Amino acid sequence: MKASRAQIEAALAAPGDTRFFLLHGPDDSGSRALVKALAAAMGPGAERIDFSGAELKGDPARLADEAAAISMFGDRRWILVEPAGDELAEALEALLASPAAGNPVVAVAGGLKPASKLLKLALAAPGALAFASYLPDARDAGRLALEMARGEGLILRPDVAHRIAEACGGNRALIGQELAKFALYAGASPEAPLPIDHDVVDALGADSDEGDLSRLVDSAAGGDAPALAAELARLRSEGQEGITLIRAMLRRMALLARLRAEVEQGNSVGAVMASAGKSLFWKEKDAIAAQLGRWRSALIAKAMSRLLEAERQVKAAGGVGPLAADEELLAICRQAARLR
Repeated sequence: MKASRAQIEAALAAPGDTRFFLLHGPDDSGSRALVKALAAAMGPGAERIDFSGAELKGDPARLADEAAAISMFGDRRWILVEPAGDELAEALEALLASPAAGNPVVAVAGGLKPASKLLKLALAAPGALAFASYLPDARDAGRLALEMARGEGLILRPDVAHRIAEACGGNRALIGQELAKFALYAGASPEAPLPIDHDVVDALGADSDEGDLSRLVDSAAGGDAPALAAELARLRSEGQEGITLIRAMLRRMALLARLRAEVEQGNSVGAVMASAGKSLFWKEKDAIAAQLGRWRSALIAKAMSRLLEAERQVKAAGGVGPLAADEELLAICRQAARLR
């Protein structure tokens, strides 16, 4: 069954008779926020079982078995399938046909075509809900930033919220990262909310990183491996690496995701670029137009997911550190080269 936002949020807060949630669409961060809503509803002591669609393709009965299983410790359980695609269809059929399934299943699928077997199954089944997340337009992104700011204890004027949202390309995950950074800087919390203004964004915002990173993101998103290697070396010598590079790449991918959604709705690349107008730096327009013509929404969502994981690896104690950023940028570059 196709769900509205109100329906999916209510069902995730109280899963009840809903056995399967399919979260798809180009806004991967929006889907992940809904997964967090289910996790919160299940409670901090709930056990999460993780699968990939590829794993379940080889053993489609396992999903139904796990959905019906009872925790040996009596805790609540739920199942996350990520990434998911049509390879999950047979497992979903088995789940929906099984007589009992006390543990809810949620799958994060990214962009799916209308002909997708997985999507058709989820839309047709009474015990399943499907919801597509799309990147918000400029007005909605500003409202999203205002809502998320309240959760961090920040008080924003609409113009400040709009600026933050635009700098993050309307991406929920990036907006959240920026707001958390501003809250830490200002000493704000939900218990002690504080206002911030443009001066804080000027000092710390996503558009205030030192140095010119446009050549880095253009070479990675354009598939130019020699140029990317040269940029990584140059930036490393200037002390710029790791998180700074990842976030620059995330901003470009978030921008491409927003523009690509318009292309996949039937607009030409030229028309989308023209409507973007002054929001794009004139020196980057040609490169962005070329990337927009190559990168599909599903690949953009996958790249953003991997970049966010690379950021977690950079921050992790005992991890590979900034090398995780370099490796992911090179992986994006190889993907871009295949799109040429």
